[in-house]
Amino acid sequence: MVTGIVGIGNMGRPMAEHLSEIGEKLVLWNRTAEKAQGLSGSTVMKTPRAVVESADITMSVLANDDALNAAYHAPGGMLEADLTGKTIVEFCTTSPETVLALEQAVEARGGLFLECPVSGNVVPARSGQLMGLAGGKQAAFDAAQPLLAKLTRRLEHLGPTGSGAAMKLAVNLPLMVYWSALGEAVGLAMAKGVDPALALDVLVDSSGAIGAAKKRVPPILSMLVDQDPGVVSFSLKNAIKDMKLMEDLAVSSGGPSGVIGATLAKAQAAADSGWSEYDNSLVGIYGQKGSTQ
Repeated sequence: MVTGIVGIGNMGRPMAEHLSEIGEKLVLWNRTAEKAQGLSGSTVMKTPRAVVESADITMSVLANDDALNAAYHAPGGMLEADLTGKTIVEFCTTSPETVLALEQAVEARGGLFLECPVSGNVVPARSGQLMGLAGGKQAAFDAAQPLLAKLTRRLEHLGPTGSGAAMKLAVNLPLMVYWSALGEAVGLAMAKGVDPALALDVLVDSSGAIGAAKKRVPPILSMLVDQDPGVVSFSLKNAIKDMKLMEDLAVSSGGPSGVIGATLAKAQAAADSGWSEYDNSLVGIYGQKGSTQ
């Protein structure tokens, strides 16, 4: 089997490296071709269309709707190809409406379509330990499952297309809120003279901490003390994109959106002040004394 990957970026590259390491034959495309170079058993193609024409199953690992539209619909895009006998798996975190439209377009060209946004960052992507949140028809899931099993520690077929997108937004919502709350929490302690390193250490050892908290404490502390934003795992810009999708889904479904709305407002203020390319975990300390640049 030949696996195609469209998008060799922050997540696509480690996923490609993992598949290459376990012996998968790959055909790759990236807008910046150099990022797709250097993987054993891989061939870099000139267009997304060339990828799907050469692959049995194609993974689309793109950052946002603009990138999706270009990869699917632009000249040389995937939808120019005859997709009969092909399967496309979309990993982008986007709206249920977007993946439903992509499913219809892929099926109109004869192919199978599955959405499978993932929970996890670069480290589990590199080791095949992501959580896969699939949505789509059973035939598409069955076609993609053997490949997805090599990339995930847990793979769930949640229902029809759109259910994966909704579940991914649901997974990300508490995470976005936590980073905002953590920054405000350390501010409360610092206001009464508690050392920020000690405050963060206590907070992430408390019952309110999440699993990812300890890994992000050093860069949060560096930002507080030295104004050094450190390495970016998931940018605030992309987090804001996800939060807007969460808010839209809540509004369209008639659900509450007050919590994510307040978190989004804080994130947007930080982004407007130059923090958009910082890691999203720093957002909570925006506005803390000494942290605003």
